[in-house]
Amino acid sequence: MTGGATGIGSSIVAHFVGQGARVAFFDVQDEQAQHLIDSVGAEVDSAPVYFHCDLTDVAEMLARVREAIATLGGVDVLVNNAANDQRHKIEEVTEEYFDASIAVNLRPQFFMIQAVLPAMKAAGRGSIINMSSISWMIPSTGVPVYVTAKAAIVGLTRTMAHELGASGIRVNAVLPGAIATEKQKRLVYTPEYKAEIMAAQALKRDIQPEDVARLVLFLAADDSSAITNQAYVVDGGWV
Repeated sequence: MTGGATGIGSSIVAHFVGQGARVAFFDVQDEQAQHLIDSVGAEVDSAPVYFHCDLTDVAEMLARVREAIATLGGVDVLVNNAANDQRHKIEEVTEEYFDASIAVNLRPQFFMIQAVLPAMKAAGRGSIINMSSISWMIPSTGVPVYVTAKAAIVGLTRTMAHELGASGIRVNAVLPGAIATEKQKRLVYTPEYKAEIMAAQALKRDIQPEDVARLVLFLAADDSSAITNQAYVVDGGWV
């Protein structure tokens, strides 16, 4: 799992561990990762395994994936979650900023899939869950490169589902809406933005990280064994 130390990612890690899964997650936030391990590891037989990894460095990422697969003895599920929704204006986007944003928000998804393929194909099964966003469906403004990447992830999901289906590998996407993570509440959940969210959503409540995590669990499990090539929205009925 990429981007598992905080936010939606940490909730996904905790939910998988709670189901008895052996989990490896990749991030650069060492302190937060250790806090997560301490908070969930004491309650289970197998604590999650953390790998410090800069996902913009593909060579490093591939090395950490190989290490994780060797540590866990294989891979059944990949959750591509890492992202950075930093606000930016189209007039201010340079080539360097564009490439850096894609290097976080899209490129790792492709190469993580490539990295786990040998193990999944050898096992004859696998579930890949790519985290997109409703941002490209609304569409959101003020984050044009991020929105571009999140739309591309749905396209990547659909083509990979057909590329890999014959090998027993399923590929789906999850599209969260406005999720009340600690980061979002700290940075963007102003009273005005929350009023906008509640006006747009059919459900008049905050959507929590665990609401997303439970859907990811379903898509990883055999309960969804006939489901692939799909994009599931978790947004309280915004779109």
